[in-house]
Amino acid sequence: MRDWIRWGSSEFSRRALYFGHGTDNPWDEAALLVMWALQQPWPSLERIYDTRLSTDERHTIFALFRERITTRKPAAYLTGEAWFCGMSFEVTEDVLVPRSPIAELIQAGFEPWLSVYPARILDLCTGSGCIGLACAAAFAEAEVDISDISPLATTLAEKNAQHHGLQARVNVIEADLFSSELFAGKVYDLIVSNPPYVDAKDLASMPEEYHREPVLGLQAGDDGLDIVRKILSQASDYLSEDGLLVVEVGNSWAALEEAYPHVEFFWPEFENGGHGVFILTAQAVRDIVSAEKRF
Repeated sequence: MRDWIRWGSSEFSRRALYFGHGTDNPWDEAALLVMWALQQPWPSLERIYDTRLSTDERHTIFALFRERITTRKPAAYLTGEAWFCGMSFEVTEDVLVPRSPIAELIQAGFEPWLSVYPARILDLCTGSGCIGLACAAAFAEAEVDISDISPLATTLAEKNAQHHGLQARVNVIEADLFSSELFAGKVYDLIVSNPPYVDAKDLASMPEEYHREPVLGLQAGDDGLDIVRKILSQASDYLSEDGLLVVEVGNSWAALEEAYPHVEFFWPEFENGGHGVFILTAQAVRDIVSAEKRF
């Protein structure tokens, strides 16, 4: 098995594949595909490195490697599975591959920024449901709403909620941000979102692997802030008094600070990589809305 991973890694490097959808190097990408082909859990990799492969297994692995190279599809689309916060999620080409650095905040319980235990949590632009469902697993007593504009995404998110046995506490909503009447009268202690935030220039220059993902989940206007502006202008109506807003904006962080020069966004640093996630208190979000009304 080790030799197949080594060969796959070399081929991926030689063909200049891009890695940014769950792995960040060719060795891990090859290993992920091999482990999936063998139907083995990722944590057992080190233990079975020297396993001898059957002819059928070698054929399966070769076919996966070839498809990864020729289609440039991220590995998760080939396997139909991605890992996030230690949880397995079904993924299709209708949603982005889970990879947000928000995972690190979830695993830390959003400390030290979250001042209350979140009784109700909202995940906007949920895609596969990974962020909201990971929050539901982390906060076992919380009620969680997960929302997306895409019916294909909400269908998949429902499946993932059922897979993890979280459907009793997780409500899936099909809506354009807060547009659904199902949000009427609700307030949340935590609103978290990984919305589309890629600007036009970045989108045009992204590696092929990103162009295998749904553009609906990526593009957000010339400066990447089309959706984020809406969230900032609407979220105050749905945040509790001590609520927290956490939003990923990636490379559009500079455009955000330029657009809101008087707002003190907090940008946490991540030990496991990633950047461009801001945190705002409910009061800070309300201040943004108040300032917009004055002008």
